Amino acid sequence: MTVTREAPQVREVSTSSLVLTPAVVAHRGASGHRPEHTLEAYRTAIRMGVDDIELDLVATRDGVLVARHDLELSATTDVAERPGLAHLRRTLVVDGVEQQGWFVQDLTIAQLKTLAARERMPGTRPGNTAYDGVEGVPTLTEVLATVRAESARRGRPVGVALELKHAAHHDAVGLPLDVPLLRELARQGLDHPWARVTLMSFEAPVLRRLAARTRLPVVRLLDRGHRLTSEELDDIDDYADGLGVHTSLVLPRDAGGAVGAPSSLVRDAHRRGLTVHVWTVRAENRFLPTDLRRGTAPDALGDMAGEVRALLAAGVDGIITDHPEQALAVLRERPVPAVG
Repeated sequence: MTVTREAPQVREVSTSSLVLTPAVVAHRGASGHRPEHTLEAYRTAIRMGVDDIELDLVATRDGVLVARHDLELSATTDVAERPGLAHLRRTLVVDGVEQQGWFVQDLTIAQLKTLAARERMPGTRPGNTAYDGVEGVPTLTEVLATVRAESARRGRPVGVALELKHAAHHDAVGLPLDVPLLRELARQGLDHPWARVTLMSFEAPVLRRLAARTRLPVVRLLDRGHRLTSEELDDIDDYADGLGVHTSLVLPRDAGGAVGAPSSLVRDAHRRGLTVHVWTVRAENRFLPTDLRRGTAPDALGDMAGEVRALLAAGVDGIITDHPEQALAVLRERPVPAVG
């Protein structure tokens, strides 16, 4: 499959449906430039030339899958300004953490559709606030339709990486995520291995369920600080096709927050045929290793390109990023391998 770029790359085909390696995956869309999980964030990323977009899925009270990172809505919508929904504010424990606010699982899709999306980090990304209130919360169906339309418009397929959020919590409240997900993918003809759809989660049980019910590739996510043993990696290899890991698991940081030599994780995963995508690469100083920051302002843009180069040198198969244009620029620096 060929991806149109200013300098086309000959790129290895991986076993995941995050097909091109190294791939650039837009984290919640181009969320460094638009409020996350809005259709315009996804469109912006696709215009930039990404290989895949990544989105998080949670369920409404009536079982509709929507694109939100958190169940709690006040950080990314104007729900607190809706008097008609004030009675739904409550305290809820999600994955052992007590939270207060308005939760997706308590709203019907009709109620959710009355809300307007807004920037999660207005202090860090004030430019994104210009788009506050422009869009609502998209459903999975709407996102897939947008990706299909943009792929057709640009003459190239764009993949979708779907993360199931808080899967055990959803199971406990009678809203399992995998059931409506597989139903919707089947309805749209996206339930085959060549569909450019990848299923991801931090939770092994839901991934094992998915692996038993679909031929779509599944990816196990691992957070910072996870001490991955050889035995656990063998266990993951039993049901998953790849890993999605925090950048620090590939490029460990020292006590001062600077990166040094890469870990063995990529090599160990590749030996088992598992791909490795890293998240989340962001351009602002506050998110970068200390040796790649520029100046002292936490929200100024640092040397994200330097982090991308180091991750690619470590052999990762994909970069999941809020600023895909910077990762794509690094890929264009790389020499085109000879063919034949």
